[in-house]
Amino acid sequence: MKLPATALLILGLGPVPAQADARSEISAFNEALATATRHMDNSATAALWDDDGISLLPETKPIVGKTAIAKFMRDVTEQMPDGHMELFDLTCFDIEVSGDWASEWCQEHQRVTFSAGKPPFDGWGNMLLVLHHAADAGWRLKREMWNQALPSTRPPGKP
Repeated sequence: MKLPATALLILGLGPVPAQADARSEISAFNEALATATRHMDNSATAALWDDDGISLLPETKPIVGKTAIAKFMRDVTEQMPDGHMELFDLTCFDIEVSGDWASEWCQEHQRVTFSAGKPPFDGWGNMLLVLHHAADAGWRLKREMWNQALPSTRPPGKP
């Protein structure tokens, strides 16, 4: 039986971050994700996932578990050994926190260049992230859903 976060606090079984602290921690998580992606550091990116995380990508079966997600990232990197991340921008919006769970949506833009005259990849995407907070690990990706987006200006009312 899973106890609600408030019961865990009352029982002293684990801290649940306060809303303001959680938002600050999630912003730091987002920066860690962006930095790992900019450096094409698959190990650092995989470390941001829960062991049972799930990635949902277009035209792809769900990628279930940190091990499978790490393998997927390695496979992509191996398919473009001469690829260099020239630009990666991640902007996230509307962080919603409920106890040790959070969600947000993000826009990303990446440009990968290649040697030998191959044209660069210049892609945009929208992401929905569900995060889980573990007392011993901080915020981790539990679910990710990504879809291709058009080159973007920020949504109305967003920075």
